[in-house]
Amino acid sequence: MNAVAIVEDAGFDVLEASNADDAVALMVSRPDIAAVFSDIEMPGSMDGLALMHEVRIGWPPVVLILASGRITPPACDMPNDTTFLHKPYSETALLDALHAIN
Repeated sequence: MNAVAIVEDAGFDVLEASNADDAVALMVSRPDIAAVFSDIEMPGSMDGLALMHEVRIGWPPVVLILASGRITPPACDMPNDTTFLHKPYSETALLDALHAIN
């Protein structure tokens, strides 16, 4: 399953970042970003969970979607209103999470 293709096929515009630092840079340069979807395990100075916290602090209204096939963080470790998808997740689960965008 290719998450980018699923999201694009559903009519959403997609920007990709190779690591959390690039994702934060995109957030700074693109105020129109409405959702961030990340795996927990990723290269760079912070993992996906840390990225979710960074985004929640800097951009509170952004929809947060976090995924992993190996790690399931307790809800108390994730920012408020973070949707967690355990891999393999369904296309429906991903799109349902994205439809929370106002």
